[in-house]
Amino acid sequence: MNKSTKIEFASDYQCGCHEEIMKLMLKTNLENTTGYGEDCYSEEAKALIKKECKNEDVDVYFLIGGTQSNAIFLKQALKPHQGVLCARTGHINCHEAGAIEASGHKVLPLACKGDGKITASQVEKAWIEHFTDDNQIHIVQPAGVYISQTTENGAVYSLKELTELSQVCKNRNLFLYVDGARLGYALASKGNDVTLADLCRLTDAFYIGGTKCGALIGEAMVIVNPEFKKDFPYIVKQQGGLLAKGRLIGLQFKVLFTDNLYIDICRKADEMGNKIALSLKKFGYELYCDSISNQQFVVFDNEVLKKLSEKYLFAFWEKKDETHTVMRICTSWSTKEEDINSLIEDLRINSMV
Repeated sequence: MNKSTKIEFASDYQCGCHEEIMKLMLKTNLENTTGYGEDCYSEEAKALIKKECKNEDVDVYFLIGGTQSNAIFLKQALKPHQGVLCARTGHINCHEAGAIEASGHKVLPLACKGDGKITASQVEKAWIEHFTDDNQIHIVQPAGVYISQTTENGAVYSLKELTELSQVCKNRNLFLYVDGARLGYALASKGNDVTLADLCRLTDAFYIGGTKCGALIGEAMVIVNPEFKKDFPYIVKQQGGLLAKGRLIGLQFKVLFTDNLYIDICRKADEMGNKIALSLKKFGYELYCDSISNQQFVVFDNEVLKKLSEKYLFAFWEKKDETHTVMRICTSWSTKEEDINSLIEDLRINSMV
């Protein structure tokens, strides 16, 4: 079986977009609208997002991708001598080809457990270590905290954890920024107690992921803190994050934030991810970490992985040892129930090998 015919579980952005988005794209295809996100569809989408945030004072910008969103915000937020604290496994530290460093700012990684979370006490400790160091002016100054929701390992920060992080950031004059590439899967996950309104209360900025959560392209940056609103559009333009045909992102978020579609389609992916996790546990596979979202991480015996890889596409995560490999199994809004059932059956069969 060649790669193109294998069943896809490697990521959640390999498919196109939700059919309701495509319908509106086709319906509006020949319309002429103002460019750069100043069209009526983008304005409607912004209004819907502000309503969900329960905050009319936030600024919303539609950007073309996650890496651009992170790089653009952090370029705006950091002074030349400053860096940003994040988990060692954080996306900006591991998967963005040094996009933050390329803008002249250092990523300051913190140790984290398997779930990929960092804690308020870690942030406090890092701040104290810097500002009590007699050589502090020779060292990059921590100015903010970056986290992702979900984390790179599929975990979801609780309201308590976010509140604690927010409080230490306020106490130490650090900004708190949330990468929401998979925010839909976090918001829809079972047991989640964080809302968009909570993010507006507790953070300085965050973005709502579209690319991985049903859209064809695009993310929605939400700027809460007025300090970071000034001249933000200039940075967006300068850094290549502004789409001329901006309505193409705006109308997608208009669809996603109508009739709770964003949460509904992400909840389906979470449920299928959890179904896989339960099956993995049932059949005796070792889970690399616990996840309540659409990403599941499993330690495969290499021989079992070789057999499963003849039919399925997973994402490589890391080598555990010479005979075992950690792989990510990722569901999405577009994953089919029959593909889930097929995978579960093959997991059962191969668990007996």
